Amino acid sequence: MFASSSVPTSDTLMHSGKFSVIPASYTAPLFASAADCNGAAKRFIDVVISLVAIAVCAVPMLLIALLICVDSPGPILFRQRRTGYRNLPFETLKFRTMAHHAPDHGRLRQTTRHDPRVTRVGAFLRRLSLDELPQLFNVLRGEMSLVGPRPHAPGSCAGGTPFELVTPNYPARHRVRPGITGLAQVRGLRGETDTKDKLIRRVDADLEYIAKWSLWLDFAVLVRTPVSVLIERNAY
Repeated sequence: MFASSSVPTSDTLMHSGKFSVIPASYTAPLFASAADCNGAAKRFIDVVISLVAIAVCAVPMLLIALLICVDSPGPILFRQRRTGYRNLPFETLKFRTMAHHAPDHGRLRQTTRHDPRVTRVGAFLRRLSLDELPQLFNVLRGEMSLVGPRPHAPGSCAGGTPFELVTPNYPARHRVRPGITGLAQVRGLRGETDTKDKLIRRVDADLEYIAKWSLWLDFAVLVRTPVSVLIERNAY
């Protein structure tokens, strides 16, 4: 169901000579399904499922908020600027999983395995991806979708190179709304993106998702997500 197929990848497009680095996501459409992927049907399903999920998870989310308050001082929510649909910035919401004002030495730092900044409650939340639950409100606000490429923070690097310079087709991810989960995530491509190869593999999965998008694919990714969360060990 999720096997790779002959769709454009960051590597093949990089060497085709047809696309420049900066405007890759705004040239003639790379993916015919991009318009449908941002269409009314997908948006309707996003809103309905998000409302139901918020209602079902209301009590667990309140308990999580209480645990965060008891575990460490600081705000309940972590807010961070991310790049979204059409390269527009937005503020993503997550439950705070790190010590408030944890030192970052003046630069953006990805979370690493056994990261000392992560709190005890935060480690549990991150392991089960429960810290992502507040992003249901990002979905309701139209900034995100349930399924799509994961949003990244501006300035993120892989192997010391900014994401957008690792592959010229990185901006093509922004042709659709970013997602709480995605094809890359259910394939186990999670955790720290510390090498260029890891980023390229995720971008390839994102491009494949856009190229092959359907409501059925969204449904399949949503069904696979809980299983992936439970069996994968790359979330930290």
